[in-house]
Amino acid sequence: VYVQQRVREQGGHIWKLLQAGGHFYVCGDAAHMAGDVERALLEVLANHMEGGEKDAKEYFDDLKTQGRYQRDVWFS
Repeated sequence: VYVQQRVREQGGHIWKLLQAGGHFYVCGDAAHMAGDVERALLEVLANHMEGGEKDAKEYFDDLKTQGRYQRDVWFS
């Protein structure tokens, strides 16, 4: 089981937490895992927003600007 699978499975819960001001942290391998998790999160956002992918990207960018999306990743 991979992190991105859990993100998709728990998408509704993640959405509710983010809407309540939650933060999202990604720690791990930058070469594969971090990008896959980011894409999964964008899918979750798009599924919960009327504007789909466009609105999801804007929301995601806002999360980063607000410091609510953080990455601590490394290359192995």
